[in-house]
Amino acid sequence: MTLLGDMLSHIVGGGSHGVKVRGTVVLIRKNVLGFNDFGGTVIDNVLELLGRCISFQLISATVGDPNNGNRGVVGEEAYLEQHITLLPSLAAGETAYHVTFHCEEKNGIPGAVIVKNNLGSEFFLKTLTLEDFPGKGRIHFVCNSWVYPAGKYKYDRVFFANTTYLPGDTPLPLKLYREEELCNLKGDNVAGKLQEWDRVYRYDYYNDLGSPDKSKDLARPILGGTPEHPYPRRGRTGRPPTKTDPKSESRLPQLDLNIYVPRDEHFGHLKMADFLTYALKGVVAGVLPVLQAIADVTPKEFDSFEDVLKLYEGGLPVPHTPLLEELRQRVPFEMIRELLRVEGGQGLLKLPKPQVIQVDKTAWRTDEEFTREMLAGLNPVVIRRLEEFPPTSKLDPCKYGDHTSTITAAHIEHHLDGLTVHQALEQNKLFILDHHDAYIPYLNRINALAVKVYASRTLLFLRQDSTLKPLAIELSLPHPDGEQHGAVSKVYTPAESGVEGSIWQLAKAYAAVTDSGYHGLISHWLNTHAVMEPFVIATHRHLSVIHPIHKLLSPHYRDTMTINALARQTLIPAGGIFELTVFPGRYALELSSTVYKSWNFREQALPADLIKRGVAVKDRDDKLCLLIEDYPYAVDGLQIWHAIETWVGEYCAIYYPTNDVVKADAELQAWWKEVREVGHGDKKDEPWWPAMLTTSELIEACTTIIWIGSALHAAINFGQYPYAGYLPNRPTMSRRFMPEPGTPEYEELKKNPDKVFLKTITSQLLTVLGLSTIEILSNHASDEVYLGQRDTPEWTSDETAVKAFEGFGERLKAIEAEIMKRNGDPSLKNRNGPAKMPYTLLFPSSGVGITGRGIPNSISI
Repeated sequence: MTLLGDMLSHIVGGGSHGVKVRGTVVLIRKNVLGFNDFGGTVIDNVLELLGRCISFQLISATVGDPNNGNRGVVGEEAYLEQHITLLPSLAAGETAYHVTFHCEEKNGIPGAVIVKNNLGSEFFLKTLTLEDFPGKGRIHFVCNSWVYPAGKYKYDRVFFANTTYLPGDTPLPLKLYREEELCNLKGDNVAGKLQEWDRVYRYDYYNDLGSPDKSKDLARPILGGTPEHPYPRRGRTGRPPTKTDPKSESRLPQLDLNIYVPRDEHFGHLKMADFLTYALKGVVAGVLPVLQAIADVTPKEFDSFEDVLKLYEGGLPVPHTPLLEELRQRVPFEMIRELLRVEGGQGLLKLPKPQVIQVDKTAWRTDEEFTREMLAGLNPVVIRRLEEFPPTSKLDPCKYGDHTSTITAAHIEHHLDGLTVHQALEQNKLFILDHHDAYIPYLNRINALAVKVYASRTLLFLRQDSTLKPLAIELSLPHPDGEQHGAVSKVYTPAESGVEGSIWQLAKAYAAVTDSGYHGLISHWLNTHAVMEPFVIATHRHLSVIHPIHKLLSPHYRDTMTINALARQTLIPAGGIFELTVFPGRYALELSSTVYKSWNFREQALPADLIKRGVAVKDRDDKLCLLIEDYPYAVDGLQIWHAIETWVGEYCAIYYPTNDVVKADAELQAWWKEVREVGHGDKKDEPWWPAMLTTSELIEACTTIIWIGSALHAAINFGQYPYAGYLPNRPTMSRRFMPEPGTPEYEELKKNPDKVFLKTITSQLLTVLGLSTIEILSNHASDEVYLGQRDTPEWTSDETAVKAFEGFGERLKAIEAEIMKRNGDPSLKNRNGPAKMPYTLLFPSSGVGITGRGIPNSISI
């Protein structure tokens, strides 16, 4: 019989006892996602026409098969039927089909389903729903997974109904399916380069940042696995080693962004290539070549702040070369085409106006805005209370000498509103932005590059109205006779006019440069992106999709492995955008590994972080009190933190009524053990890890993970373009040291201070490159899912959990109203500041684009 005849015979023939149960399947075809054609072969079209392209077999949760290890009985195959055209719940790109199951009563109630793909390419399976199963009613399967052709797997693809079970409560017929699925995801026996259809979550070191085969200058140290360079682990790709260094992993070509991550970790179908991947390609393939092409034709410097503003008001003229037009046509991303547009035969570089200069173009230069942004800006997580004067260092004196600050009482005492230094310390009035110890060990190497950077300490005084007044900025370099001799430092104090005022503006710029570097490397990349990835990997390896903690945490992992992989390929590798535009250059990631030595999971919790930095204390009733009452990040953040903590506590109470249940949960214990000993293996011996023996430790750990992945990342990331899109406000490098009296540079400063300022900070061309990157990274995608939301309404069948989650969403809406009220209170001067830029980075919801607000569930960009 022919293949076609065999198919027809199977479809029309047969019949057996039992009942028919109608189901609905929602999937997304590959061609909808902007990829190549969905199959495209004649046999695929025939299979689809006959409804045999995708099969489903229900697995019993109540009846085991003694001939199959007592696994749940597997039912007959059922196939997709007619396309459903009217289904109101469908989103863009989704397609629904009927499927009819022939169910035997003796098989009991299904709890899982086997799905087989007989097409030539993959599809995204969203859900399967049985509306009225006899004896059970509605059964919903949340799949949210790419299903590749069956031949790509050595096992069946199994999906579970959205019922939640602790390991010990799993129905026996489903137990082995649960264990086998986790084993498949671990992939511990999978060797070699991982392919896109592999569903493998394994760990590796950061050994893929360098390209030693290309050049010694592109070699980078391996991060992770050594006391010298500890680091969180990243997801394994299995690429072969480099020829030069067998411990380093080879890299893909620069524009190849098809880096392996488990396919289900890829961006959602609306965001996928159209948003981030193409955008980053546009920067590398479009913006960078244009900048290189015009580098020798157009001036490399901004001559005035008016020149800078031209980037946003009309555009900066550039030569209209054939290369410019060619690249514009080649770049597939509208944002980059707009940046490189041509008008009237003239090429123009143009960027959207950032929020910090939308109302007032010069307010960023004021001391008030400079200090306000330490509390309500892009990097509000570093400022701390000064506990001793002068400030001291934790650097090893045997190696680095004495690094005690040279700021004296004489420098600051006349700015303390009548207090002595001792009184100001006692009254908790002195604060510091300290970027000294992190940079000093690297400064000689960094300054051997094409930059001239200082380590900085910025001392601040807290006024009665909760605003901060800058007292002094100390700029330091390692001693010229050797690092073991300490530092050479100079202290600058506020001045408003003349050359002294210009020197003070430069001092603030140098301090902003060090803060920008710390923000990008530590606050943002290390403390959110990098530290989160081990939790993602460990969760998939040890917590089943039907485990309650998997259901709790998985929304907060969405897209994180993918954005981190793209970062390793484009943003943070040797010669990448970050090294080009931020001052530590080739030492950037190595420097972050040094800071990771002091990373403490428990201190990532917002209350613990505020206490550690001395900006909050506990009162007699154990209530947290802010020492800076109008600290927008902390005020809004604590409300978000407590909302998350309440939700997590209510959720965990459903499944963990006692500490003994936590201790007995084998999957939970294996997960937490691997997080500590492998994912963050370089910190495994630290005493501060929660032991995971009590419900309170479980709640603490989950709240902290959710906080890092949602609110902390939002506060650090989505203000990048609104605050730093005007680079004079947040320069990322300095190219000249402070002018000294008696030098030509000092005389130039007297004559044209603005030009000297602009020649000192990031160059014109690197400004455009850096800003075009952070413009992309500050965007919210159209399919973003925000805190208090789920992309699948029926994420669990547990009504108690659903109701608790609804309460979480209502609390977040109430917080939004309170944030807006605070922003409208003129007595809270740090909420808007001289720039008249309201603090909204912890406002939970947002629209599409660069909004300066919104807390996505996860680190998704």
